[in-house]
Amino acid sequence: MTERTLSIIKPDATRRNLEGKILAKIQDAGLKVVAMKRVRWTKYQAEKFYEVHRERPFYQDLVAFMTSGPIVLMVLEGENAIARYREVMGATNPEEAAEGTIRAEFAENIEANSVHGSDSPENAAKEIAMCFDGAEIVG
Repeated sequence: MTERTLSIIKPDATRRNLEGKILAKIQDAGLKVVAMKRVRWTKYQAEKFYEVHRERPFYQDLVAFMTSGPIVLMVLEGENAIARYREVMGATNPEEAAEGTIRAEFAENIEANSVHGSDSPENAAKEIAMCFDGAEIVG
């Protein structure tokens, strides 16, 4: 089934100019970029995006990290895009990530883990709508 998912290249990766290497892994996995932009989130945008984690102890640190530098937002499309991208990303903790995954190769630690990907079709739809308007998504 063709799906769409949101990808974020996080500030730790943009600071180290890893966008091209990460994009190559995404495309090598058969995923198509149908929208992409480089932005710097405000505190409000990061808080809204990560609102689901508001009560978690790491929430404020996550917001601070995600506003610390530019990020690259992408909409990826492909067969089973959500599961496929999560496989390409690797485990949240880079020490547990499989060899060859984005996080195994590029993450600095569990917080600065280089990328985000939607975890369900519902969250993908919500996250894409938060980051892109329909006219920005070109199949």
